[in-house]
Amino acid sequence: MEPPPEEKEEDKSSIIFVLDSALLEVAKIGKGYVLLNSDEHAAFMRKHKKDPSLYRPDILHQAMLAILDSPLNKSGRLKSLYISASKNVLIEVNPQIRIPRTFHRFCGLMVQLLQKLSIRASNGPDKLMKIIKSPVTKYIPDGCKRVGMSYSAPEVKKLPDYVDSIEPNSTTLFVVGAFAHGKVDVSYVDTMISISQYPLSAACCIGRICNTLENKWNIV
Repeated sequence: MEPPPEEKEEDKSSIIFVLDSALLEVAKIGKGYVLLNSDEHAAFMRKHKKDPSLYRPDILHQAMLAILDSPLNKSGRLKSLYISASKNVLIEVNPQIRIPRTFHRFCGLMVQLLQKLSIRASNGPDKLMKIIKSPVTKYIPDGCKRVGMSYSAPEVKKLPDYVDSIEPNSTTLFVVGAFAHGKVDVSYVDTMISISQYPLSAACCIGRICNTLENKWNIV
């Protein structure tokens, strides 16, 4: 009688995202506090000698939706999500959070976070977002592969080929820029890669990463 075939161990690899250099600034305009953005507050920013084109929290909103709404996250593969923001602010985001769909409500939530330092779940004690001590390297597990995404990286790599090199039961960190102009420039990554010959938005880049990993791990 033949022995039963050995069951293949499930690959429990996980992913960490860092959304880098998000410019988040709260200001009092009129009677209330707002999250500055280039569409609504350009005149205020020029008056205070700030460049309106840099204030793009919509980029962060789209990037967070791309990560949190992905089957990759819903399958439990997202280990952590961090936002590295201006003024050395570091935000930890619970992968279970459901952020507002509309930009206006998202801005209101971020104002609340930056003022109160955390956002709690309405139906329990869990913190869905909180400001934690920098640097982000304190929270990266040992042996984690760290990859920065940049259009200006010296080599364009096909993402499926790169993802194939991820070891089973490992953690991989992807750093994606959450800004309008510039490039990811962090010292803690092992390598910088470009995944297209064209510049990609943060949300598009994240969509490619999530989709490629979902294909690798048969997440439908």
